[in-house]
Amino acid sequence: MNFNSTLFLLYFLPAFFLVYFLLPGKTRNWFLLFAGILFYSWGAPRFLPLLVISVVIDYFLLKDMQRREGSIRSMMLWVSVVMNVGLLFYFKYMNFFIDQVNAGLGMLHISPLKWFAIALPVGISFITFQKLACTFDVYRKTFPGFRSLADYATYIFMFPQLLAGPIIRPGQIAYQIRERRDTSTIDHRLTGFIRFIIGLSKKVLIADVLGITANSIFNLSPSELSCGVAWMGAITYSFQIYFDFSGYSDMAIGLALMLGFKLPENFNSPYLSRSITGFWRRWHITLSYWLRDYIFLPLAYSISRKLPGEKYAGIKTENLIYISATLVTFFLCGLWHGAGWNFIAWGVYQGIFLIFDRLFLLRFLKRTGKVPSILITFLFVTIGWVIFRSTIPGIFLGKMFLFKGGINDIWFHPKFRTVFALAVIFSFWSINGKIEKWIDRLYHAPSQRVLICMTLLSIVLFIICETNITGADFSPFIYFRF
Repeated sequence: MNFNSTLFLLYFLPAFFLVYFLLPGKTRNWFLLFAGILFYSWGAPRFLPLLVISVVIDYFLLKDMQRREGSIRSMMLWVSVVMNVGLLFYFKYMNFFIDQVNAGLGMLHISPLKWFAIALPVGISFITFQKLACTFDVYRKTFPGFRSLADYATYIFMFPQLLAGPIIRPGQIAYQIRERRDTSTIDHRLTGFIRFIIGLSKKVLIADVLGITANSIFNLSPSELSCGVAWMGAITYSFQIYFDFSGYSDMAIGLALMLGFKLPENFNSPYLSRSITGFWRRWHITLSYWLRDYIFLPLAYSISRKLPGEKYAGIKTENLIYISATLVTFFLCGLWHGAGWNFIAWGVYQGIFLIFDRLFLLRFLKRTGKVPSILITFLFVTIGWVIFRSTIPGIFLGKMFLFKGGINDIWFHPKFRTVFALAVIFSFWSINGKIEKWIDRLYHAPSQRVLICMTLLSIVLFIICETNITGADFSPFIYFRF
């Protein structure tokens, strides 16, 4: 089931809220858990038993881990990690791994391995990271564990963020599962509704329109691709993926707020970043923090223990540690996004620019000034999205930078031009500090007048979005593929 479907918007969601708000407080969590399981099973029923079993095993494993010390505690950590990463590897990467093995066997003129294609359970990447966050936090004793299996299952199955984040830490949600009276007011519900409709509008009215043009350009053959069209495709996809993914995050945060939950922010005007380092503090924020806390920092600490000297091969130890940990972290970041060499290359590309930032690029960008550094960073990010999206990134980038014309010209229809202009405005308008402050007040502490006006506007936007959904082909969220 998808947030941008008539089934969800006109049937599932109204029925859920009707029952949820009629139930007494103590039973709402049980209904929320039931709705989450129903929501997930609607699109992937055959994977539900496996997910439920893994959730039950993890809960009792972590519950026992709380009482253990020493080697037994470490063993339980590894059991949980191997189980969760093993499931992720099998479902997400086994097809890719077998394809690479068969490609190598083919070069050696050896018969390929026989294999059946494995379907990818929707949301498995995000579910795995949330389960691992709980495992690591319980092991480190920074989180005491959920008080019941129902609470842990609700943490995993809560449908607003189940399929594509934000990635929630257990400490951010456990107390809200137990008590949320302070955030269950009419103001919070209206603010959540507004946030949900803003996200829906981002997806339906902007990302989906841009996606039609972006897909048509990336599907062109190299001979049909001109320099101008290649640049338009790259920039259009940059805006498409931002409004698509941030739209989902807004919808998830808004839905959760209507239920009384406050989820962490996941985007903060990422295209206003003045460096790739800044970009990763603004883009998919919950993933950035997850990678930092559970991969980068432990890895950097482990490397530092093995490199006690001040320099190695003329490189400062602190820089060598940063380079090593960053490359490994963003290699895994790319691999997490998808089972393909383009995702791995995109992750390494991001890691290399983070290293450049530390070594010299941050100083250079700081000297260029605010607007030039934003534009330069946006250029770096856009090139990265070409690597991420294109099946022929080298050829596509070559077309962009050879600055030669082509035999084709795509006619960009008026609707696209209008939506593209809106995407540019909404991506960069927070450069004005007053607009940024207004958005922050709207999301967190709107006045009654603003709340009423935005609620009425949201109702109008909902009608427009539903009309577009009904009259157009279904377009899933981009991150559902990962």
